[in-house]
Amino acid sequence: MILNVARTALLGLRRDRGALALSFALPIAFFTVFALIFGGSRDTTPRVTLIVVDEDKSEASQELVRALERDNSLWVHRTPVTKKGEPSGPEYTAATAEAAVRAGDAPVAIVIPQGYGQNPVAFGPSSKGAQIQLLYDASDQVAPQLVNGLLQKAAMTSMPASLAEQGMKVSGEYIGGYTAEQTRRMQQNLADLRAAVARREAERRSGTAPGDDEGAGGGVIAVNRRAVVGENKPNPMIAFYAAAFGVMFLMWTSSGTAGALLDEAESGTLDRVLSSRVSMSTLLAGKMTFAILLAFTQLVVMFVFGWLVFRVDLPHHIPGFVVMGLSTSFAVAAFGMLLASLCHTRAQLAALSTLVIMTMSVVGGSMFPRYFMPEAMQKAGLLTINAWAIDGFTKVFWRDLPVMDLWPQVSVLLAVGVALFLIARRVARRWEVA
Repeated sequence: MILNVARTALLGLRRDRGALALSFALPIAFFTVFALIFGGSRDTTPRVTLIVVDEDKSEASQELVRALERDNSLWVHRTPVTKKGEPSGPEYTAATAEAAVRAGDAPVAIVIPQGYGQNPVAFGPSSKGAQIQLLYDASDQVAPQLVNGLLQKAAMTSMPASLAEQGMKVSGEYIGGYTAEQTRRMQQNLADLRAAVARREAERRSGTAPGDDEGAGGGVIAVNRRAVVGENKPNPMIAFYAAAFGVMFLMWTSSGTAGALLDEAESGTLDRVLSSRVSMSTLLAGKMTFAILLAFTQLVVMFVFGWLVFRVDLPHHIPGFVVMGLSTSFAVAAFGMLLASLCHTRAQLAALSTLVIMTMSVVGGSMFPRYFMPEAMQKAGLLTINAWAIDGFTKVFWRDLPVMDLWPQVSVLLAVGVALFLIARRVARRWEVA
């Protein structure tokens, strides 16, 4: 009897070829997504966009900036750039660089202050060199650490003469000074070292120099780190996770809500409804309206809970929350209608929704932040509802931006919702014909 029951279930799955195919496609899809994110290369750290402001314009500061520009882990920008990477404005200042980090244009900016070239390295306890300002967005926990380490590496590899000169100064203070002959020899050695560095720089530009030494020490540059976004927020990442997981579960809810169409089609209720004055367009619009209201209510409950329990600052962000909540609800409701229209049975809908929603959630940033992913996967995430919704909620709760700055995310979500609904309406014609 047990084998007969199992055989009956197997035959039922075999008859539903869509559900059968999706049952095997689901694990393969997940394996592929995670392999692309974590298995593309041995070094999966994405390149970090870094804004550089050189207020000193000295030889030492220029050497440091050139070393940072040569590093393959960084995209160094001295001016704002277009999407094609072309300069689009004047050079950054300390104020505009901080504003760019606040707006999310880059996770990190460094400001090399005037006077840095006089004492470019923090060598010894008596060092009084000007500190480099490192401004960062606290939501990205990787970028500031990476940039700080690369600053130290750049100092070790690009400023050997400065390191030697500063070391000699400190040594002279401790031993009571050098003789005239010792001073002459040290000056000659420093000149030779600077000449060697200049030759190596020329060889780099001509493409004939060997690669930089990968070894680098730490702590030779005095760096003052300051978070310009999120420094005064209680539980700042709670809002991010509320949006990230909220969008993912809204997609599940909308998929399940839209699945009522399949139940009605199987029971014959859909035929009776369509034989009345209700058209398919009206029926889909009505069901989508219900899905939007349900999804938005879920978001409200989730964020109110986050406000009461985890101190998410909802009262000061209600306009932005309402705009992003309704836009996201509209997009996910249309997404659920499309999934239901494409499927013929509940089993197919369950398999397809699992495949698509989980894949979009991983790539779109609902599982973990997109800045952990390789650059190609970050761009792929922009093809998902999750990424645009999370970016919008981040602007509201993390960056405290006004509602007008949400227009890119809102426009995309509304456009996606309209497109998906129109496609769902087109696919749903099969029920009218039947």
